[in-house]
Amino acid sequence: MEYQLTHSEENYLKEIFHLSGVDAFRVSTNNLAARLNSKASSITDMLQKLAEKELVSYVKYKGCNLTDKGEGIAVQIIRKHRLWETFLVMKLNFGWEEVHDIAEQLEHIDSTKLIDSLDHFLDYPKFDPHGDPIPDKDGKITYRKAKIKLSETVVNSLVEIVSVNEDSASLLTYLEKNNLVLGICIRIIEKYEFDKSMRIALENGNELNLSKKVIENIGVKFISKT
Repeated sequence: MEYQLTHSEENYLKEIFHLSGVDAFRVSTNNLAARLNSKASSITDMLQKLAEKELVSYVKYKGCNLTDKGEGIAVQIIRKHRLWETFLVMKLNFGWEEVHDIAEQLEHIDSTKLIDSLDHFLDYPKFDPHGDPIPDKDGKITYRKAKIKLSETVVNSLVEIVSVNEDSASLLTYLEKNNLVLGICIRIIEKYEFDKSMRIALENGNELNLSKKVIENIGVKFISKT
């Protein structure tokens, strides 16, 4: 039986997918409640509804996993969200800190033809403006290879920024202001043990101190470790 999903139900599927990760770990009710800023009782009620629709496998006190059907829906919602973000940045000149909330609304448009046409118009991008992979029309996701957190790098290494793991406007505005955008190469000058912060040098020679929160949310790949 096919069900028409509400926006809230689609959001749940998307967040469960994000929390379960590449290895599809079971997602606890508490983690989902924290992610969605909701009460555990409300989470339980929704999971029971989604289980009735065969979109999640839910066991009380043990959490949930997406079913194959639920995962397929979640991936397509994510595909729409990231294509819309790409369109807004590439074609309408929105800042990357502006697009998340708009894409949250646009991702619920139920038109496969529209999304496939958008994908074609954008020339089938593999990654969105934050560096996250865009699933193709069949749901296949191409993840970047050898991506690590900036916090995991070593002193004197040269790295390229390839993703940002948090899409809050405040963080993205900070990164944009300091030219810490995708494709920029930076060198690690020093790591401070006492507060887990870091000092880096940009391509133009400018140096910055970055907090633990910032370096935990920047994904990079190594250019050299010398």
